Amino acid sequence: MAEIIIKRSNELIDPQAQMLVGFLKDMGLPSENIIADIGQRQIIGDNIHNLIDALPADVKKDARYLSKFVVGAGFGLFDYSLNAVWNEVVINLRKKAVVYGLDIFFDAAVGGSKAREYYSSEDDLASLKDSVLLDTSRKLELISDTTYKKLKHILDMRNDIGISHPNTYTINAYELLGYLQNCIQDVLNDNPTAAALQVQAFIKNLKTTTAVVDNAAKQAIEKKITELPTHLCGSLMRTVFGIYVAVETDPTVRKNISLIARALWNACVDEAKYKLGIVLEGYNVNLFKDKHELGQQFFDIVGGNAYRSPNERVIIVDELITDLLDKHNGWDNFHNEPPVAAQLYSYVPDQNSIFDNLAQRLFKVILMCRIGRGVSYCEGVSPGGRIYYDSILSVAGDRFAAHVMASLSHFEIKNKLQSALCRKHAKSALETTKKNVINARLLECLDYLIANIDAGMGCVDSNDFKKLSAGHISWP
Repeated sequence: MAEIIIKRSNELIDPQAQMLVGFLKDMGLPSENIIADIGQRQIIGDNIHNLIDALPADVKKDARYLSKFVVGAGFGLFDYSLNAVWNEVVINLRKKAVVYGLDIFFDAAVGGSKAREYYSSEDDLASLKDSVLLDTSRKLELISDTTYKKLKHILDMRNDIGISHPNTYTINAYELLGYLQNCIQDVLNDNPTAAALQVQAFIKNLKTTTAVVDNAAKQAIEKKITELPTHLCGSLMRTVFGIYVAVETDPTVRKNISLIARALWNACVDEAKYKLGIVLEGYNVNLFKDKHELGQQFFDIVGGNAYRSPNERVIIVDELITDLLDKHNGWDNFHNEPPVAAQLYSYVPDQNSIFDNLAQRLFKVILMCRIGRGVSYCEGVSPGGRIYYDSILSVAGDRFAAHVMASLSHFEIKNKLQSALCRKHAKSALETTKKNVINARLLECLDYLIANIDAGMGCVDSNDFKKLSAGHISWP
């Protein structure tokens, strides 16, 4: 049995590791808390076989980052192993995106922005931020909401304590094993939902069909569309629209799209329709004449002209909202949010300048930024951006207060509201919104949320609040 050396800090470390620590000391480098002690590594050694053995052989043979995980954990470099397990998650999510269909995936991830034309191949997946890859995988049901929450936590930990970023936190063996288990059980051994696979199969069949669908097939397709979740309908419509306006699309494919487009349009929520209107206006502004003409045909077919963008300004506002959300979810958001927030506020300084077709998205993103990220630094909210978020919330008034309240029920914000600090900021945001509200029922709704949100996020989904706000918010 190998000799065990007792360090002055009473941590156990084996002779090989001791040599490495001694080598670091000889070079004058830090040596404390670099390598996990032998007890922690023993926990990994006792459990890792059972976890890895749960993977099929065809998955294990290509899981290079799991090999790096094992090596890093064996040497006691747990922060390195955390980074490796996250890389394995990213690689698998990219594979899921390829199997699902890159056109649909990129439409959901960057559709509607000028950058969409630069995303087409598997290599372009690497250009997406990890948070965007994760969010889009959830939106398209490549992973479940529960898995999303687990992976979002791993991403946060990877950013906060992994070797990819400076930190002083020491991860322990049980935490590391938990992250590995999530990777294996919830990602590597998981498949997209049945609804997501239906969308993928539909797009594939739509592109390859050589005959016009008959009435019976049309009715069957329409029935399937009504059974899809609204967020998948939105993603499907964006992709179908992209196929329709592509100049190289076969006329038969375009004809089949025209037959089922209205049913798909009616199954979508307004936000998805308005966003498609913004895309259409973008074709005109950017001189894509052929795409714009085909897009007009599509809007005529579905009866969607009321959802078209009125002018160029709405495109700028939409892009700024997207940019602000990217900055909020990105690295060093406290520094990067204020310039974008200031520019956005310059386009919406008062209630009359807010576009109805962007209002829900605008207030949702503003609320996300104002609620913050639930960390202790600056209480999770960008100090420079806060003044602009409060200014935009304060002009909501009777016209848009319901949008602010409805945003609290959205998945991304409800996820934030699990934090007491975020609930504190949400309460403050509601109080700011209330300042210019006159309608008595809206005031009653705001007062209900302000009085109850400290206790937890359940008040937003309560029957009492839904009944109280039913005249202003359309609940499913």
